[in-house]
Amino acid sequence: MPKVALTNMRGETIGEIELSEELFGSDVNTAAMHLTVRSYLANQRQGTKSTKTRTEVRGGGRKIYRQKGTGNARHHGNRAPQFRHGGVVFAPKPRDFVVTVPRKIRRLALKSALTCKAQDQEITVLDKLALDAAKTKKMAEVLKNLGAPRKALVVVPASDEMLLRATRNLPGITLTHVGSLNVYDILAHERFIITQEAVRLVEEVYAS
Repeated sequence: MPKVALTNMRGETIGEIELSEELFGSDVNTAAMHLTVRSYLANQRQGTKSTKTRTEVRGGGRKIYRQKGTGNARHHGNRAPQFRHGGVVFAPKPRDFVVTVPRKIRRLALKSALTCKAQDQEITVLDKLALDAAKTKKMAEVLKNLGAPRKALVVVPASDEMLLRATRNLPGITLTHVGSLNVYDILAHERFIITQEAVRLVEEVYAS
């Protein structure tokens, strides 16, 4: 089973913790991770963009000049795409960008992402993460003690308003909880910081 050091908020190693082989020591499936990340990014799109084609632009009902004898190209109205105030060619319309991924593929991708972090030694396990005040300075001090890079994902057992307020002004640092853990956030950050309690919850929820 993979083992990592157990650290306190002062950055001191106080022990060792074993991680689930199923979650942190599985085979890495790159294709599953790619599909899941693509689905995550696609699902963030609202799909509300819309412009008008030449049939929807107001005006242009009269033929601008006669068909023959002018020496110019043949045109009907002045709302064709080549004219100013004309319609748009292949105009974008509201659409659904959702990419559906089977549940088993999503689980496989999550296991692969966690395994990548374990193999690259980018996981830091904290014994606990608790602040006595919602101060950005205090959270920044904890991250400095841990040697966290510019981009780090901090995972806690459940939503914590105090930790959220202390973290949200730190650029590159993302705070999430076990229920909102996703493959994109794991792969997009250089360091995966998680509390000991959150590790057990992740193993309980996702190791199936």
